[in-house]
Amino acid sequence: MSRQFHQSHSGYSVRVLGLPDGVTACLFDLDGVLTQTAKVHNAAWKETFDAYLRDRAEHTGEPFRPFDPGDDYNRYVDGRPRADGVRTFLGSRGITLPEGTPEDPPSAETINGIGNRKNELLLRHIRQDGVEVFQGSVAYLQAVRESGLRRAVVSASANCRDILTVTGLIDEVEVVVDGTVARRDNLRGKPHPDTFLDAAKLLGVAPSAAAVFEDALAGVEAGRAGDFGYVVGVDRVGQSDALYKHGAHVVVRDLSELLENP
Repeated sequence: MSRQFHQSHSGYSVRVLGLPDGVTACLFDLDGVLTQTAKVHNAAWKETFDAYLRDRAEHTGEPFRPFDPGDDYNRYVDGRPRADGVRTFLGSRGITLPEGTPEDPPSAETINGIGNRKNELLLRHIRQDGVEVFQGSVAYLQAVRESGLRRAVVSASANCRDILTVTGLIDEVEVVVDGTVARRDNLRGKPHPDTFLDAAKLLGVAPSAAAVFEDALAGVEAGRAGDFGYVVGVDRVGQSDALYKHGAHVVVRDLSELLENP
């Protein structure tokens, strides 16, 4: 790929963006990378799981052990599709529930019902607290656009497009592959690479020419599983070693660090 493609009138190049030569597209996770909705997701998960586990303890006599917003969130639910997060976390506690269907009411004691309860609480938190963006990530995304690189957001959230619209980021990206798209097209969620591969295909680039930006362990794992050219781990919670272990080529605390280190 020629230097002329990498460098635009803005003066940005892949090297100034902290990316290796040959990268022509950037695939960004949403929660925890571009927006600060990870903490809102975490709060909704904790409220959902603690209510379920407390009720279960009262009925079974088992000791109540609350959801850990640190270890449990990062290991079992962060970056995963909603139902996968419910299934994986409950499985870690030895709990198996019927799958149900995506149309289950939030009151249903099924995988999908608990997931829908979490989404209901998430939307309430978003309405009450709004959505904040990481300013360094916004600056980086704008630099990527100005450089002429292709751009996509890849998120497990079914609310992804709404959040991009609310935050004004929707105009900065060309393709959105979210939980709604994944369900419609039967794409497996992270740590499988399906959603990232779909985004690269929609942008018309090979995985080897795309960089993945992820804060979740499952998302970083998906980036490496898809043989993407570069995987950037974004460490918001002090899990740098784990991000490297799951496949990140480089780990930063904020995407602005990539601009600061051409």
